[in-house]
Formats: sequence, C-alpha cells, structure tokens
Amino acid sequence: MSLIAKFSGDGAAMPPRPAGASILKAWIGSLLAIGAVGLAASDMQLALVLGSFGASCVLVFGYPDLPFSQPRNVLFGHILSSATGLLFLTAFGPHWWAMALATASAVALMMATRTTHPPAGSNPVIVFLTQPGWNFVLFPTAIGAIILLLTALIYNNVSRKSRYPKYW
Repeated sequence: MSLIAKFSGDGAAMPPRPAGASILKAWIGSLLAIGAVGLAASDMQLALVLGSFGASCVLVFGYPDLPFSQPRNVLFGHILSSATGLLFLTAFGPHWWAMALATASAVALMMATRTTHPPAGSNPVIVFLTQPGWNFVLFPTAIGAIILLLTALIYNNVSRKSRYPKYW
C-alpha cells in the first residue's frame, strides 16, 4: 500500500455524537474550571491560565473516563511538560530545534511515566514562545492544573453517576 493510499483512511464510521446532556455537562464543567482558574488568577494577581488548560477541559469534562483525563495525567503531564520546556530553553536557548527537542522529549517522558495528557504536549511550545522563568512550573502550570482538577473532582462527581477519577 502506498503512502498516498493511506491518506484516504480506513473507511471507519465516525464515532457517535455525544448526548446533549453530556455536551451540556462538558460546557458547564469547562465554564466553571476556566472561570475558577481565571478568578484565582485575578484575585491573586498571578498568571494562572495556560492555553493548554482549555484543551484539558475537553478531556476532563467531555471524556472524564479516559486515561488521559485522570488527575495524575493532568497534573503531572502539565508539570513534566512545562519543566521539560524550561530545561531545554535554559540549556539551549530559544531555537526552533530546541523547541522541537523539548516537545518530543516531553511526549516521551509523559509516555514513559504513564502521565500522558495530550494538552500538556503544547506546554514546551508555550514555554518557548513566552520564555518565562522557572516559577512557570508553579505559576501557572501546577497551581492552575490543581484548580482545574479540584473543579473537575467536585463537578464530575456531582453531575455524573459514575466516579471521577477512575484511578489516582
């Protein structure tokens, strides 16, 4: 089979559309989580919001039972990826190839530590674009992820019959 032929896909059916109630629950959860992070940032006068947190909301509230959506993946995936970005930025400077190495390394480290959280894969790119200091691992990464997760723990357990998380 040629490479071009592979681009046409397997012809599998699209997944079913989530139920309207699930979509509404994901919307409310995302509103509450990003609102909580934004409010805390405003009150504390700190930067606590990462663009990748919006993508985390898709998983945590839209698909909370997936392995990528579990608290250990969300928290440690974000921390590990931000720290990896900062390590490569510090060691090699703001070069495109260092950003590529940092992102690839963050993906591999998350996989190796069983903390894969796809939205966190963008954190090294964010680090290279903003060039923050090492406090970036704490503010916004860790504290913002913790606020998002606290919101998810409360909201997902109030709004759903099944438990969140599936594991720690």
